[in-house]
Amino acid sequence: MAKRAQPVTPVQMTGWIMILLVVLAIFGPLGAVLYRAEGFSDLRPADWAAVRFTLLQAALSAALSCLVAIPVARALARRRFRGRGAYISLMGAPFILPVIVAVMGLLAIFGRAGWLNTALEGIGAGQIEIYGLAGVVLAHVFLNLPLATRLILQAWLAVPSERIRLAHSLNFTARDMRRHFVWPLLRAALPGAAMVIFLICTTSFAVALILGGGPSATTIELAIYQAFRFDFDLGRAALLGVIQVAICVGAGLVAWRFATAAEFGGGLDRPAMAWPGDSKGARFADRAALILAGAFLLLPLAAVTGEGIGAVAGLPLSTWEAALRSILLALASTALAVSLALPIALLIAGKSGRAGLEAVGLLSIAVSPLVIGTGLFLIVFPVVNPVALSLPITGLVNALVALPFLLRALVPAARQAEATQGRLADALGMQGFARSRHAILPRLRRPLGFGAGLAAAFSMGDLGVIALFSAQGQETLPLEMYRLFGSYRTNDAQGAAVLLMALSLGMFWLFDRGGRVNAAT
Repeated sequence: MAKRAQPVTPVQMTGWIMILLVVLAIFGPLGAVLYRAEGFSDLRPADWAAVRFTLLQAALSAALSCLVAIPVARALARRRFRGRGAYISLMGAPFILPVIVAVMGLLAIFGRAGWLNTALEGIGAGQIEIYGLAGVVLAHVFLNLPLATRLILQAWLAVPSERIRLAHSLNFTARDMRRHFVWPLLRAALPGAAMVIFLICTTSFAVALILGGGPSATTIELAIYQAFRFDFDLGRAALLGVIQVAICVGAGLVAWRFATAAEFGGGLDRPAMAWPGDSKGARFADRAALILAGAFLLLPLAAVTGEGIGAVAGLPLSTWEAALRSILLALASTALAVSLALPIALLIAGKSGRAGLEAVGLLSIAVSPLVIGTGLFLIVFPVVNPVALSLPITGLVNALVALPFLLRALVPAARQAEATQGRLADALGMQGFARSRHAILPRLRRPLGFGAGLAAAFSMGDLGVIALFSAQGQETLPLEMYRLFGSYRTNDAQGAAVLLMALSLGMFWLFDRGGRVNAAT
């Protein structure tokens, strides 16, 4: 006998409505782009060069980020040392750092007048060039090394301690460990990590905008911006957007095809511990990897802070107005992202939820923010001047960009809450919003605060869609900082960088801290 149909609760209905809104917000602009896109014959040789450069720099950035992350993750998995937790936290700082601030920090170290070139001139050596392919890849490695390290570290720590003790008892050598442990876990972790970083680098805009070396170092994102902003060739911009989406979808399929599961069996959680075959050389290599990676991540941040902190007080009024505009935009974007993510997470975690629904939140990763912005422009252009809607459109796109990260934080916690507190609520007859409010939501404060902090930091540092639509008096702080930098007002740009970094990290800390205060454990 078939089970009796269950009524849809208000919480579930809200979740379905939010999923529908997300699908419309992504596929609506994408459909407009597809409709406006013309034949490939309209693409210029420079556009095909941008496609080739995009693939090259994204592949190199993903490969180098993962290769550099392997020894760092290995060291963190095998060594216990004072400050290890703080070091791992440091690895997350560049991920929430505004891209334009990171680029300013790298220029302070590796730029023509940076620390490194100054030192090379002092010893009579030649200068290094940061603009072009080398600079774009360097910036992407700086931004994505922490992400690659965390993803690979998770795979390393997933090896059960019982397997490592068994390897000790069998007197495994370093070669044996590489064959039976290291290669299987890397084969499982690297495709996913490389795919995520490849997608991030493919859709990167600010890095190529500042460090691109002219026509020979232009990405698809930058080509879309140029076709849109300078040529107002909407058909070519739309066609480039289609190519961008095709590349992202293709990268995901390739990673899925080659990804495998590392089968080490189950076991108990374990702390970092030395592996069989450990030697003085291995310990030295681990220490060197940690020191070099830490210096690579810390020095640009220290350079930005040291060179710009004294200029903050003298920033022009327009910069402070842009900062206020960015704060309000980040708060609105975060509120929208949370309003979308929370009902969807509750729906996925509920008894009637479907695991496949979580893929809805991943759609915005495969579709570039600039492509969504272009599609929204095409939709509203016949009706209203898009410049008047620049800030609302930017807030919407920023919320969609943050949605996957919010769902990644909320869904596991919501499922756990449903498995524990949800059963008690069912036994007490609690239904609807009362059930969610008293039984589920208190258990989501920590992940909700963390996800909201990420959303706020991302929105504060965004330099993408706003560059398409902005007019005088509508600049956000990242755009104002870029214009100061382009006008050779270096001191003001450095001061704006410190202000932007402080606001981004401060908003992340406030939301994350707010989620932890009196949060249910």
